[in-house]
Amino acid sequence: MTKPTGRVPDPSKPKTSGDTPTNFSTLSVHAGESRQKPGDSITDPIFCASTFTFTDTQSVIDYIEKDQSREEYGRYGNPSERVVERKLAALEGGEDAILYSSGMSAIVGLLMAKLGSGDEVIFFDECYHRSREFCTKHLSRFGVVTRQVPACDYDAMAAAITPQTKMLISESPTNPQLSCVDLERFAKIGQENGVETLIDATLATPYNLQPISAGVDYVLHSATKYLGGHNDLLAGVVVGTKENLEPVRNLRGIMGAVNGPQNIYLLTRGLKTFELRMQRHNENGQRVAEFLESHPRVERVCYPGLASHPHHEIAKKTMRGYGGLVTFFIKDADWRATADIVDAVKIPRIAPSLGGVESLIEQPLVMSYYQCTPEEREQYGIPDNMIRLACGIENADDLIGDLAQALG
Repeated sequence: MTKPTGRVPDPSKPKTSGDTPTNFSTLSVHAGESRQKPGDSITDPIFCASTFTFTDTQSVIDYIEKDQSREEYGRYGNPSERVVERKLAALEGGEDAILYSSGMSAIVGLLMAKLGSGDEVIFFDECYHRSREFCTKHLSRFGVVTRQVPACDYDAMAAAITPQTKMLISESPTNPQLSCVDLERFAKIGQENGVETLIDATLATPYNLQPISAGVDYVLHSATKYLGGHNDLLAGVVVGTKENLEPVRNLRGIMGAVNGPQNIYLLTRGLKTFELRMQRHNENGQRVAEFLESHPRVERVCYPGLASHPHHEIAKKTMRGYGGLVTFFIKDADWRATADIVDAVKIPRIAPSLGGVESLIEQPLVMSYYQCTPEEREQYGIPDNMIRLACGIENADDLIGDLAQALG
């Protein structure tokens, strides 16, 4: 058996399993889909149905007793939702996937299904602020304890584990500092202590990183970002084994955090061009990061593809590419001077989010941490001179030229 490494296979090398293609671009287009679809359409249809009918009473009994694979009510599933779940599981190298109405509903659904009063969860402290807020402000009301340790401090994470610890959580790369986790080491800490592990790989995507192959139990994505890819939908997904995800799917059916049929269609369509888009995101991110690192007005650049990044060797080992998100810091600038540069760009739009075809730019202090105290921003690593740029798929020369004029 090959030892899991988290390394993503080279997409240029043909690979098949029997009659099933496993090259990434082919999976993006065809995985999870029936060869012949309803109505003989090349695309999966949109099922705008809140409920699904039975021919007679016996068919209802057969559905219950024989656990038949069909739909009953829209809150429990939709035929096109099953298609995109199978596709996402295949892209991630997982056994099963559950689609949610957003990335936040995905992590909320997973943690609500897995944690109870008295349980503890441990976070690396560089993370999406709403994920942290849900745990510290809301799960705490139900008796769940959240512990935070410094990002990528594996000894601190191991030392924080108690008999009550049920899950270890990190992003990789983290947002917005772009620290990269040693996935094998992270997974091993969980395995040695009997604790489940979760990686939010939204910034990496399954194209660049595959945590399940390194032994991580759950992988989460805000599919709103790179997976959808067009800034036109909200969705989230959790990937893992069928056994581990069964209680999570059952709770989703109760909580109702399902996605709409039009969004499901848009996500499926967006995934068709996933590999092509990621190749451009990776290329743009690398070129923009290299330009920024060489600019005299830039103090520092966070991007895993740069040799100066503290986790560059881990990223080289485990990632195919480094994505389109670049975080950089303006030299000797207060928050207002930093904002002037954000305001001066002409191609990226000022907005939260990332991973779409359009480039987006923001000043984290203003966009996400404006209501925090200076002490809280310092604790979370959000200085006044930080800018987060999410490179889209525009021409890299145009993006660099735009940044040059803004910095100038």
